[in-house]
Amino acid sequence: METRRSNPPRYQIVEGWEQQPKGYTYRDVVGISIDSQDRVYALTRHEARVIVYEPDGTFVTSMGEGLFTERTHGLAIAPDDTIFCVDDGDHTVRKFTPSGRLVMTLGTSGAPSETGYDAGRASLYEKLASITHGGPPFNRPTNLAVAADGELYVADGYANSRIHRFSSEGTLLQSWGEPGAEPGQFNLPHAVSVTADDRVLVADRENDRIQIFTRDGNFLDQWTGVQRPTDLDVDPDGRVYVAELPWLRGHRSFAHGAFEEDLPGRVSVLDAGTGDVIGRLGTTDDDLTSYLRAPHAIALDSRGGLYVGHVLYTLFGDEAEGRVGAAATRTITKLTPAAEL
Repeated sequence: METRRSNPPRYQIVEGWEQQPKGYTYRDVVGISIDSQDRVYALTRHEARVIVYEPDGTFVTSMGEGLFTERTHGLAIAPDDTIFCVDDGDHTVRKFTPSGRLVMTLGTSGAPSETGYDAGRASLYEKLASITHGGPPFNRPTNLAVAADGELYVADGYANSRIHRFSSEGTLLQSWGEPGAEPGQFNLPHAVSVTADDRVLVADRENDRIQIFTRDGNFLDQWTGVQRPTDLDVDPDGRVYVAELPWLRGHRSFAHGAFEEDLPGRVSVLDAGTGDVIGRLGTTDDDLTSYLRAPHAIALDSRGGLYVGHVLYTLFGDEAEGRVGAAATRTITKLTPAAEL
């Protein structure tokens, strides 16, 4: 991909952007995507549904009530504005029309594939280490991407170690990946993006890297200058925006071992051609740190607006507000280039 190698813009928070509908008490936003009208689609957890906002944050509608488990995980908007939602608790991917009508379900509800995964182990590290082999779709899938031609790439994630490629009609075309930390292996493939030059970027979360593949799964490269990457989006100037969860003291990475101190969440901006880090948001030397404590979802609109969904309650439970203060009540953060405010 040809890139301009420009630095990312400086961002400011749009305070009070998300105007939550009255009576909705969701706590986390696990998936975000933008449609052709710059409307923002947010997949929530703790009252699981899809909520649609106008670019100014006003509520439009909601969909999916009663369909999802409380382990909703990822959301993507196709070029035709159809909506795909990933539910890792149900082992399914659901497709909705823009009006919210369910038209396709991939996977079998409540029926995970066999991968050797042992849910009874104590830590996430131990659970992932129990996966003995990659399996068919799905066992706790996490997110997906829709290519320009409508093909689907699903990260199958928490209890599998594979990327599944489907036709636009939902026919399985190919799967690749096995558990591990070598090139082409995964420890929690968490999100996918398909670039304009037909590369498939995979956020290999617990290996602290992004792996790059051809559309048919051939390994090309890996970028290791990231931390627990959870989601990614690519802007027209060839910059990759990466949402990154924190590492907490006592956590263990497959790439770096155990952590003796907390490493805060953040958003990194990479050159899409080389993977070089060209900027970071939420580091200790900027004023966004308190707003980016648990980034899980990220999306860019056509005007340069940047949206980040947070999983503070999933990460910290009832201690979230005490640990991070007012930021714990913010489920979506909207940032806009500073010059536009």
